[in-house]
Amino acid sequence: HLQLVESGGGLVHPGGSLTLSCQASGQASGLALRSVPVAWFRQAPGKEMEGISCIANGRGAGTLYADSVKGRFTISRDDAKNTVYLQMNNLNPEDTAVYYCAAKAWGLISRDYIDWGPGTQVTVSS
Repeated sequence: HLQLVESGGGLVHPGGSLTLSCQASGQASGLALRSVPVAWFRQAPGKEMEGISCIANGRGAGTLYADSVKGRFTISRDDAKNTVYLQMNNLNPEDTAVYYCAAKAWGLISRDYIDWGPGTQVTVSS
C-alpha cells in the first residue's frame, strides 16, 4: 500500500486560494506514486464523501473534475517531486471540508480507491 499524506490545508477567506499537496512517504512509495492515478476527495461535516478531481499517470495525464469545482480547481502532478497538487481558487464556504488524496483507481467513486491519506482541513470563512 502507498502511505499518502496531504498538506496545505488551512483557513482562507471567501474568494481566496489554497494549494493542497499529496505525497507518498518513503522513497519506494514516492516512486510508485508517479505510476498510478491519484484523486482528491472531500468530506464536509454531516455530508458524504465527494470525489472532486482525479489525474491519470503518465505523459499527458488526463483529468476529471466534479461539476462543483470545475473551472475553480486544477489538479496537476509533478512526478519529479512525486507530488500531486490541487490548486483551489475562488473558494467559498461550501468548500469547507476535510480533503483527502487517494490512489490506485480512476474516477470519482471513493469505494474504488485503496490507498488514502489522513486528510487535511480546509476552512473557508470570513
